[in-house]
Amino acid sequence: MKLLAIDSSGLVASVAILENENLLAEYTVNFKKTHSETLLPMIDEIAKMTEQDLKTLDAVAIAAGPGSFTGLRIGSATAKGLALALKVPIVEVPTLAGLAMNLFKAKGLICPVMDARRQQVYSGIYRFEGDKLVTVRNQEPVAAADLIAELNEMEGGLASEGVIFLGDGSKVVKPFAEKDLKVPYTFAPANTNRQRAASVGALAEVYFAEGRYVTAAEHAPIYLRKSQAEQERERKGLV
Repeated sequence: MKLLAIDSSGLVASVAILENENLLAEYTVNFKKTHSETLLPMIDEIAKMTEQDLKTLDAVAIAAGPGSFTGLRIGSATAKGLALALKVPIVEVPTLAGLAMNLFKAKGLICPVMDARRQQVYSGIYRFEGDKLVTVRNQEPVAAADLIAELNEMEGGLASEGVIFLGDGSKVVKPFAEKDLKVPYTFAPANTNRQRAASVGALAEVYFAEGRYVTAAEHAPIYLRKSQAEQERERKGLV
């Protein structure tokens, strides 16, 4: 089993090649360049460095969303193009589940958060049962204050061992957590708090073994909500 994993859901651009649960290579850049400039050169470079023929891939994995609308579209188009050319399926990994995999087997709740603007975040809540990532609450857009209230309701229960926040939405959540969060919490360090294609790939291997994949034609990004431009058009009655 060999797959190429891609994550362009946020500012980070990341690609990785995994084979039989072994990470062969990962290329991650967290810099202000557009994903249209970086993704294909990164894929080409990682294939050359590992002497991999992409024609030997069994699947392409993609962080399917939520996230940046532009980033998701670029990643989706890249994954679709590769999957069509190589005649392989696409494994869709929810962005926040992929982020949670950065903290494999961490104790307590894992709460990845992505900045959704206006003091809102895309968030999901996860925990590990042994080696298995379990979804406590599916990813969705939520106000930062409401997320803190939700976690407080778990005080003495699932959140008794604490909560770990990670993702670029941490800066949005932090002041609300410092003010109101009643359960123990921490924020993941720099080496684990951003998207990693290796984590997307690790979860994709699990999904692939379970038969959870789609064709290139079936794949579509998971936006969770309409873009700001679409919302503005609706508000003005232009649609």
